[in-house]
Amino acid sequence: MKKLNIYFTAGVPQLNVTTQIMKTIQSAGADMIEVGIPYSDPVADGPVIQKSDELALQNGMTIAKLFEQLKTVKDEINIPVILMGYLNPVLKFGFEKFCQECKTSGVSGLILPDLPPIEFEKKYQKILEQYGINFTFLVTPETSDERIQYLDSLSSGFLYAVSSSSTTGTNQEIDNDAYFKRLKSLNLKNQVLIGFSIKNKTDFEKVTQHADGAIIGSAFVKILLENQEWESKAAEFIRSVK
Repeated sequence: MKKLNIYFTAGVPQLNVTTQIMKTIQSAGADMIEVGIPYSDPVADGPVIQKSDELALQNGMTIAKLFEQLKTVKDEINIPVILMGYLNPVLKFGFEKFCQECKTSGVSGLILPDLPPIEFEKKYQKILEQYGINFTFLVTPETSDERIQYLDSLSSGFLYAVSSSSTTGTNQEIDNDAYFKRLKSLNLKNQVLIGFSIKNKTDFEKVTQHADGAIIGSAFVKILLENQEWESKAAEFIRSVK
């Protein structure tokens, strides 16, 4: 069974609906939940997620608030919960304190796209291991085989394969079969999940021919931003993909 990982930004559309969205994602049949920590400068993200980050920050979402919310549902959510964010806010919060909070909030993994692998090995890997938190690195079509294998060796949980060299939520067609086949041929130790520009069932089925699963972010966040009746629409969307 191919895995569907659904991303959304914490604190959108309102501050206190994070846990409700998580329950909706789980009950609609997704396999993983990726919760975005809002940041003022999300360099890897396109306009939809940038807009959601701005709204979440205006709504008053913080890392401390997010952990408070996550703790209230940790016994109800049975699928993996991953946090995705950027390094600076995590360092301000305190890296070890952040990992501690992840552990007590039911978070099993972390993605920080701007954390350099060398820094990860020198300063942070041992702390993550101490608290049992997986860490996922991103690879792109431009990443060499050697570097993909290196990032795979550092990752745990899964390896995030960016479908194209762009930001999230672009409307371009996913046409990177050679890259996906190359990833498959490397016999990586982690499962590979493909993300960026995956909008529907067709995209999901296309990329999962070559991978263990896919990540949908912008298309899901768009539903939260644009629909007052987001709960039923969000659940319909997930079921339509799976």
